[in-house]
Amino acid sequence: MANPKVVCNGHCHQKQNNLLKSGIYKKNGIAKQIKKNGISNGSLYKQPFTEHFEQAPMYVAVFTYVGFTVGTIFGYLKDFLRACGLQKCPLGTEREEQKDFVPLYQDFENFYTRNLYIRIRDNWNRPICSVPGPQFDLMERVTDDNNWTFRFTGRTIKNVINMGSYNYLGFAETDADALKTVADDLQRYGTGVCSTRQEMGNLDKHIELENLVAQFLGVEDALVFGMGFATNSMNIPALVGRGCLILSDELNHTSLVLGARLSGATIRIFKHNNMQSLEKLLRDAVVYGQPQSHRAWRKILILVEGIYSMEGSIVRLPEVVALKKKYKAYLYLDEAHSIGAVGQTGRGVVEYFGMDPDDVDVLMGTFTKSFGAAGGYIAGRKELMDFLRTHSHSSVYATSMCPPIAEQIVRAMKCVMGLDGTTKGLQRVQQLRENTRYFRQRLHEMGFIIYGNDDSPVVPLLLYIPGKIAAFARRMLERNIGVVVVGFPATPITESRARFCVSAAHTREMLDTVLNALDELGDFLQLKYSRNSKSSRPELYDETSFELED
Repeated sequence: MANPKVVCNGHCHQKQNNLLKSGIYKKNGIAKQIKKNGISNGSLYKQPFTEHFEQAPMYVAVFTYVGFTVGTIFGYLKDFLRACGLQKCPLGTEREEQKDFVPLYQDFENFYTRNLYIRIRDNWNRPICSVPGPQFDLMERVTDDNNWTFRFTGRTIKNVINMGSYNYLGFAETDADALKTVADDLQRYGTGVCSTRQEMGNLDKHIELENLVAQFLGVEDALVFGMGFATNSMNIPALVGRGCLILSDELNHTSLVLGARLSGATIRIFKHNNMQSLEKLLRDAVVYGQPQSHRAWRKILILVEGIYSMEGSIVRLPEVVALKKKYKAYLYLDEAHSIGAVGQTGRGVVEYFGMDPDDVDVLMGTFTKSFGAAGGYIAGRKELMDFLRTHSHSSVYATSMCPPIAEQIVRAMKCVMGLDGTTKGLQRVQQLRENTRYFRQRLHEMGFIIYGNDDSPVVPLLLYIPGKIAAFARRMLERNIGVVVVGFPATPITESRARFCVSAAHTREMLDTVLNALDELGDFLQLKYSRNSKSSRPELYDETSFELED
């Protein structure tokens, strides 16, 4: 198994002692706690906290850059042939009579799309024609013009093992008995509301759902929205504005990034899960205040995610909360991928770390991953929810959540909470945890480099070399396994990957089928890069370049 970076549970002091010797934490609150109590920062954790970010061999990085270089050279050659009229390009281009206008199509920006992405485009946007459960049916399509266009053959590829959908607890299902209440609400309320919550769209079903979400999370109140992306992008601007400071993790989701930008607040980025980087920004914000005027910031808001969907890492919440309290900041926690997926009873990273929900000022999550539905929520103190009901764009202007969708969430959440009179929900949470650890352990043993936390159901498997992205996805589909592959610019140029999403609905037989295929394909494509070396990103956890002395 790879040599991971481990944050210990109070019995490991080596890392903290080294930091004290280097003077990094000199005179700050954490150092005082260590000196005074003789305990390490790890005492914040009630269990070992293990994450993997292993370094690939040097030759892999070299071949990755060579691959992109060769692809770029051939791209310019193709552009030359198109300019000479020897090759056609179906992409949109500027008309000659509009050449003096502001261009609609930026030639350089489209270079990657028309010359690199188009060559492997068949690995994305594949249409499915069934429920996205542990298996799905796929509509077969082929291309006659090198992926510029596709046509359907009329054939359906049956029972493809689904390793890409966010179906963590397996509630994406078609069981008629389980969905009876949803069908009943469809008959009673119809498919849509056609109004906002502020007008005619505030239904008893929405009130029931909000009360249930608040009960599930252990907070005073909650507010639900019809779209998960808009839950972030439209609510953050209601919380902060000009004169406020947002401290955002560098790997935060686009919805958080957009919400921060729309708010008009000043944005500063800290290194992923790096508490030294975050503390330096907090200290500078408190000491120096706003630029030019040096007035105190109106608010300081920290934006983090529970589970980061591309890295599979889990936020170091106990340390974030400690810093938030020390510097009197506010904390916004996005649990889109963690709610339902981690914690003994599926209540997310707050429960995973055994913390008090009141320690987090704004709890956000979505219903698209663990609950087989759509939409999102904001939860916390009642005063905050009342404020958002009248100031959030999502609450004031957006159409209300579809009633059958709300009932699906209620049904799934009651199952997880045991309010349906069974333990099926708890069994799903436990099954997901077992499947996640089994899948990750087997991949480690095979010699693959995978990122993230041992308890994260998001499992990125590093492919690196661009040519292997398409080869991996195509050959996995030949084995009736559907996977998601991701490359530059969605990831760093040297870190192309396949991203697996483990589900409680996956049987051990399904996982073994996938693992056997990965073992075979890993040998064929030479993807087993692991050398059991230390993390390639020690700066994520051990950054020592920040001067924090008084």
